[in-house]
Amino acid sequence: MTCDAKTQTRDLRVDGVSPVYKLGWKPMRVLAALFPRRLCLLYAFAGALLVAAIGAKACQICLGALGVTPGQQLDAAEQAVLAAPVAGETAYRIVEVVKGTVADRTITAEVLGVDATASRSGAPLLLLRFGPAQRWKSIGAIGAENAGWLRQLAVLGHVAPVRPKAIWPVTTAQTPSDTTDAQWRERLSLVVPYLEHREPLASEIAFGDISRAPYGAIRSLKPQLDAATIAKWIDDPTLAARRPTYTLLLGIAGGADDAARLERRLDAAWRSHDAANLAAMLAADLELRGPSRVDWIEQAYFADRSRTLPEIDAALLALTVQGGANAAVPRERVIAAFRMFIRERAAMAGFVALQLADWECWDATPDYVALLKSDAVKDPASHFAVVNYLRRSPHAAARASLELIADKSR
Repeated sequence: MTCDAKTQTRDLRVDGVSPVYKLGWKPMRVLAALFPRRLCLLYAFAGALLVAAIGAKACQICLGALGVTPGQQLDAAEQAVLAAPVAGETAYRIVEVVKGTVADRTITAEVLGVDATASRSGAPLLLLRFGPAQRWKSIGAIGAENAGWLRQLAVLGHVAPVRPKAIWPVTTAQTPSDTTDAQWRERLSLVVPYLEHREPLASEIAFGDISRAPYGAIRSLKPQLDAATIAKWIDDPTLAARRPTYTLLLGIAGGADDAARLERRLDAAWRSHDAANLAAMLAADLELRGPSRVDWIEQAYFADRSRTLPEIDAALLALTVQGGANAAVPRERVIAAFRMFIRERAAMAGFVALQLADWECWDATPDYVALLKSDAVKDPASHFAVVNYLRRSPHAAARASLELIADKSR
């Protein structure tokens, strides 16, 4: 059996299977060919912990698959300009300087990433220059009238407490994760009017910034959001890839009618075991209806043994996002739901261990000590998560349990 997520989780309905299967990373397939399944799972879980550390503040539902956004690339660039191709030449004339100082108004060096369609659009290209190689790279075309807006974004990216290193290629690890909530709110307020803008690159910048923002900061956009417009975006099949983020925004902006429509979709998803966009719908439902809906999630997904692993994972993710914001649903209520999950799904108890530890919720220490003593957690990845929780717990019972495990392994 391999660690290929796409084949392992599709119809899985059995407790005790690691959530890292859903990652679907190609390196896991290589490991599976070289190592036994259990060892492969340990490597995969370590990778999952790394991902959690990288995107700890970003809304995990919006972030989806890891990727570098245009906004991140602009933040990381040392120089950014809008430049138009010179007719009949392999050169570019700078029409606006967005970031940094540029002495020469003509670029004669090779520019990477130039798209033929973008070049023919008639709009200038947004060119960025990174690092020691000082090579220019195009990230798309955008009208010169947006230069002022791009400069504002560049300034906000520059003043972040932890500015991304100016290197290429940019990685998600360079996201300024220590940016304050106030700085995120300022940036999001600047980009939200450009969602689904007629300029594709402006729209992509806006969507990328919102997708990598903490959910608590995204909630601050409520006065700037129009629920009817967002509902149209959700129903647009050409925007299917953006549906999770727009579903969350609808939860923030919506009203009673949106809540009722969302509940009907959740009921249909529950009946069909459909996990597509489920995490976003559950999080939006919690935002609209509040703590009372946590009871329904506990019974419909945690207590119901017919639920699939992707469904359970979606429910946990929705609660994690709301618990992180600690607003529409108090974190204490989410923690209570996680402890109910530990009791109902002992073999999966490790799924929530990392989040409980990050929230410094040590009341689950007796639960995890008892699970280890009973050997209820069979999966090595879940077992690793439980042990990690106990290592961080300040309770004496946690240390005693770990010492007992160490003695048994000798």
